[in-house]
Amino acid sequence: MNKRSVFSLFILLFSITSMHAQQVEKLSKSGLHYLEYIPTGQQAGEKLPLLIFLHGMGERGDDLSKVKFHGPPSFLDTKSDFPFLCISPQCPDSLYWNEEILLPFYDEILAEYPVDKSRIYITGLSMGGFGTWASIIAKPNLFAAAVPICGGGDASKLESIKSMPIWVFHGAKDDVVPLIRSQEMVNGLKNLGSPVKFTIYPEALHNSWTETYNNQEVYNWLLQQKK
Repeated sequence: MNKRSVFSLFILLFSITSMHAQQVEKLSKSGLHYLEYIPTGQQAGEKLPLLIFLHGMGERGDDLSKVKFHGPPSFLDTKSDFPFLCISPQCPDSLYWNEEILLPFYDEILAEYPVDKSRIYITGLSMGGFGTWASIIAKPNLFAAAVPICGGGDASKLESIKSMPIWVFHGAKDDVVPLIRSQEMVNGLKNLGSPVKFTIYPEALHNSWTETYNNQEVYNWLLQQKK
């Protein structure tokens, strides 16, 4: 292969690579570091559906590369067509996801990005699953749908989210966050007439998120939900 051909191949490979929307590291005004993903091909003035991803306890700290261990951030650097604006904050070390940390951050994101406010979704795993429940209970009018994975919450505060589309996932053999933590939330919602969906993986331990986030049907379902 001559030099001209090598150069042409390099340009082609560079062009293909540059088509992927890379996640960008950002710092919010409230002090949270986060990953930003904007799909390629966004039109001027176009409002995008927003997916917020909350990581688990093991990804806390000040190294955003940890946030890419699981969930959507683990594959978004090689995706150009993921149909969401995806925002993935990092919880500071020694803290836990809670409303005091998250609610100001959500306000900043809505002010900063071209978000379709009728299509705001939230998902999280383990500690992030707890954060997902806490977020939708604290601010139910913000979200169009939620996907909490192997988490739990306060089952006495479900009245405000009884009409929200929620799809819950948990491993039956989870030895870190017991299945009952999701079951009590789901049962409480069903008692209120909620259309909540519940998927239990019969053989899964704590990692019930890999199969969930690899399931295209989850994203299709989210996009069907709209306020």
